[in-house]
Amino acid sequence: MKIGIFTALFGDKSLEETLDIVQSEGIEAVEFGAGAYPGSSHLNVEKILNDKGERDRVVNEVSKRGLTISAISCHGNPIHPNRSIAEEHHNAFINSVKVANALGVDCVNGFSGCPGDGPNATNPNWVTCAWPDEFRDILDWQWNEVAIPYWKEQNGFLKQHGVKFCIEMHPGFICYANDNLLRLRRACGEQIGANFDPSHLWWQGIDPIAAVRELGAEGALFHVHAKDTRIDPYNAARNGNLDTKSYGDILNRSWVFRSVGYGHGIEWWKDFVSNLRMVGYDNVLSIEHEDALMSSMEGLRKAVNVLKQAVIAEPAGAMFWAKD
Repeated sequence: MKIGIFTALFGDKSLEETLDIVQSEGIEAVEFGAGAYPGSSHLNVEKILNDKGERDRVVNEVSKRGLTISAISCHGNPIHPNRSIAEEHHNAFINSVKVANALGVDCVNGFSGCPGDGPNATNPNWVTCAWPDEFRDILDWQWNEVAIPYWKEQNGFLKQHGVKFCIEMHPGFICYANDNLLRLRRACGEQIGANFDPSHLWWQGIDPIAAVRELGAEGALFHVHAKDTRIDPYNAARNGNLDTKSYGDILNRSWVFRSVGYGHGIEWWKDFVSNLRMVGYDNVLSIEHEDALMSSMEGLRKAVNVLKQAVIAEPAGAMFWAKD
């Protein structure tokens, strides 16, 4: 299993500078942004799509440092009720799939998106409860009239280009837990699966290891992010875990993102890696740094240290008993 990084962390640096840092820190894979929310600071998407020389340059810069590209990231909302935003994010998704194909990458990571509450909406509407009854009516419209038709069409496009769409389950979008991600996959096609990020699951009360086991059994585990979350026992005890305060208001939030190992200890991450291997995932753990209590390099190095211990510490006989 390889340790990778989502390079949005180094958005202020050039491709070459970023790859040099990644190599020097003992990281083996990179995930590049190509539009929508993370932007495309390290890839010139238009040039890659129209210039073989640029494609070859990017591949060469990565490979000559002994690295691989694990995924192209396009986290957006292509089913946004605001048509200009939806069109922008849809085009970014289409281009990301084409870029992935051009660079020999089979994973595009992103969000499922979220529509509004009807055809005249201007903003997304994330429904989180079943009553009053109109909430269920909104969900029926979102799924049957918008999400399923859109992603069914994109599943065909993905298959045509030999690329998988790896949905990061994230509150605020229609796919935020296993049941809704698997519902979308079953309705739209097998090119759709998970970019599994445990950090968004803990505060929802989801056990990431239980979720990984189910997704693995369904053949829907495509890519994995490595990011931690700490639930503040004092704030959560008073307010619960639904929290709309700024991520920067760390003292008062019920939960915050942390570097790997600072929300859950090394033993949890060892168990996580073991379970990933048991369900057949032996690809990349892509670090996504969003810890406001640590600088970029401090958080990155601590995450790498924990993940190296988790990956190396796998029992020698694990793959044998996993197959029995």
